[in-house]
Order: sequence, then structure tokens, then C-alpha cells
Amino acid sequence: MSSDLDVFVGNTTLIDEEVYRLWLDGHSVAEAVARRLRGGVLEREGTSVAVLQSDTRDHYRTFQMLERLLHAPPRLLQQLLFQIPPERQALLIQRYYAFDEALARELLGKKLSKGTKKELDEVSARTGVGIRSCRRQFDNFKRVFKAVEELRGPLAENIQQLFLLPPALARDYAAIVFFANSRFETGKRRLQFLSFADFAACAQSLMGHWSQGALAPEAAEPDGDLPKSFLQDLKELKVLVADKDLLDQHKSLVCSALRGKISVHNELEANFKALSRALVNVGGKLTHARDVRDFFVDLVEKVIEPCRSDKWSPGDLRLFLTHYTAAPRNLPGFRHQALWERYMAAISACLLRMYHD
Repeated sequence: MSSDLDVFVGNTTLIDEEVYRLWLDGHSVAEAVARRLRGGVLEREGTSVAVLQSDTRDHYRTFQMLERLLHAPPRLLQQLLFQIPPERQALLIQRYYAFDEALARELLGKKLSKGTKKELDEVSARTGVGIRSCRRQFDNFKRVFKAVEELRGPLAENIQQLFLLPPALARDYAAIVFFANSRFETGKRRLQFLSFADFAACAQSLMGHWSQGALAPEAAEPDGDLPKSFLQDLKELKVLVADKDLLDQHKSLVCSALRGKISVHNELEANFKALSRALVNVGGKLTHARDVRDFFVDLVEKVIEPCRSDKWSPGDLRLFLTHYTAAPRNLPGFRHQALWERYMAAISACLLRMYHD
């Protein structure tokens, strides 16, 4: 009577990056073995199918044991069971928390709840991301959200410290948390041309100019919500379009400054008042939850689409927003310049990011 026994003896935990990627993508051991075979691993390594199967199973067992530590990355650094070099630890963490932008785009602005998780089968079919990978990524989004939602200070910095993520990835998670908090509408048809990267850039602008941390760093409040007091103050800006004299003076200053500098000057003169009302009123309505939710819909419907219709170039829009924001400094009856510039800094950054096909 005989039996086969696979034995592995060693000190440093070996991490095969290809197998780790297959595990993260949600493939079973059998699927991973098949993919490795198609990749020509037998020829490269001079081994057998049985050894390849054993090697893959061994890696999968290691990753499954590591997963509980990856849920709280500092624990991975502190544990002694797995001897993993620091650069490998960083790789494990970064790749575990990396996500598919198509999936993030689908989930952006939705509540990270059990109800949303039940929809992942449909999301998987739409995005082409495997269902196991969808669930892992969703759980990562929810885990990060729960960890930082009550913490004070900048979201991205908190995420970076708690989950040991690279700065760029931490900023992307901060955008996901910000959208989950504010519940911005992102799923409407007229918003489908916008990518996850577009929305993430807009989130950075909004947090950078409108969050509690940006308005009063000494307060060190959480950055995941837009302060109600600031949104209430934005109503004061309506004077720019409600006061006919201010509106006329604003138009005169902007149109004079842009004469000969933009290709749509005639269209600007004809439509200035409607465009200005749209820009100001987007902020003036943000005291209501529904209008906060429709923020991006309003920017597209009331600003971007009319500018596209008049064939504004991105350069035209950039010049207009620059002069439009600066002009009220020369309006004697306007007393809210600091609030106006903070408001328009975020609005301008969002519009310029969103103004593409």
C-alpha cells in the first residue's frame, strides 16, 4: 500500500503574483490551473500537471489564511506567522484593495448595503467582472466606508493610514466614501458619458473646497459630508442673478473681458443670463437633499449641454469660468466674494473635468 504526500518546508512565505491575481479575480483552483496551463507554465518550469495543481492549491490556502489579515492591513505587518518581506506585504495590500473602475462606476453614489450587494449578479453581467471579485470589491468598499465614516480629518489621509494604501488609491476610496455619504445621482442616462475617474476628480474638488476640513481645518470634522452651514450660505450668492443691476454689470464685465478671446462670444452675450442663473442656482438649491442628489444632473443639463449645443470648446469654457469667477470683485454691491470664489473653484473644476464627449 502506498500513498502520495505533498510536503512544503520553508521560512519565507512564497507569493506567486500570477496565482494571486487569479485568486483575486475569483477563479477556482481548477480554473486557475487551466489558465496557468494555457499560459505555458509547464514548458517554462519543466514540471507536471500534478505538481502545478498542488502548487496552485497551496497558494490558494495561503491567500485564504492571509485574507483575514488583509481586512485590517496593519495586522499583516504585525503578525509573525507569515514571513513576508515588506515590499511583498505592500503588494498584497495594494492588489487586494485595487478595484475595477467599471464596477466602482456602477456602485458610485449607491448605499453600500445588503440590498445593493444583492444586485451584484446584474452588475457582474454588465461589467464583465467575475461575481466573486465583485463581492470582494464591494466588501472592501463597505469596510473602508465603515472604518472612516465617523473619523475626523481628511478622508484620504485616514484611509491611507488605516489601510496602508498608496496615495492615489486612497484618494479613489475617499471619492467612493464621499459619494456614498452624499448619495449623488450618477446613474441617469445623461451622465453615462462620465467615467469613475471623472467623478473621482470632481469629488476631490468638492472635498478640497467645500468640506469641513477645507472650510475650517482647526475643527477637524469628518470630510465625508458637505457642511449644512456652508450649503445654507450659498443662498446668499443668488443676489448675483436676482439683482438686475448686478446681473447686467456682471455680464458687461465678463463679455468685455472675453471679446476676441473666445470663439463663441456672440452665443455668450445672448445666453449669459441663463447660464449665470444656472451656475448660481445649482448652489442655491443644495440645502435640499434631493437637489444635492441631482447636483451632477443639473451641471450637465443646465450648463454642459447648452454649451455643447453652442459648440463651446473646452478652452472657451475655461476662459469663461476664469473671468466669470473673477468679475464680481469689481461689483461694488457684491459682498460675498470669498464665498463666491470658494463655490466657483469647485464648480469650475467639476465642469472642466466633465466637459468631454
